[in-house]
Amino acid sequence: MSDFDQLPFDPADFAENPEPRCQCLLLLDTSASMSGKPLEELNAGLVTFKDELLADSLAAKRVEVAIMTFGPVQLINDFQTPDIFQPPRLVSGGDTPMGAAILQGIDLIEQRKARYKENGIAYYRPWVFMITDGGPTDYWLPAAAAIKQGEAAKTFQFFAVGVEGADFEILKQLSVRQPLQLKGLRFRDLFVWLSNSLNVISRSRTDETGPLKNPAAPEGWASPR
Repeated sequence: MSDFDQLPFDPADFAENPEPRCQCLLLLDTSASMSGKPLEELNAGLVTFKDELLADSLAAKRVEVAIMTFGPVQLINDFQTPDIFQPPRLVSGGDTPMGAAILQGIDLIEQRKARYKENGIAYYRPWVFMITDGGPTDYWLPAAAAIKQGEAAKTFQFFAVGVEGADFEILKQLSVRQPLQLKGLRFRDLFVWLSNSLNVISRSRTDETGPLKNPAAPEGWASPR
């Protein structure tokens, strides 16, 4: 049994809003090295994320956001639509159990999908969006295998973003996509892009992905690594 099996669930949420769901799981590094300005900007970015999602009436009904932090692994927010989602005030501390966070995050996604199926709710391919400024301090090879398996089966899409100091060699082994490096501390720009991308997806068919803006374009918030 997962640590998250006992989370409260109200089927009325789906009765009131039967729109297809677009899951976005944020895996956020809150280890001690993120303290200070990086975490301040990350927290500000989460507020921007909510505001941007709420500004799109369809995305506000279809997108569901969950936040899991690592340092240690904690489920901060289960999947919620933007009107319910409250950006947390994250605090830093501990090491970087990235492998455990990824595996528990994938489990959380699958549990939510089961809820959709039980209630006849269609859903898009979920996004797992991880932000870190380091490398895993735990055994991460099972997480890398789970990501590759999930990507091959098209059960989710995994994106890795490294802040300055991130171990990009390990991120390249974790993700089937090229990891991105955040330019400076442009977290707010990152979350504007992420909300815009989810808005595009929420307007497509559930078996499609609309055209997304390249975050590594010259004016973008990221650089490829």
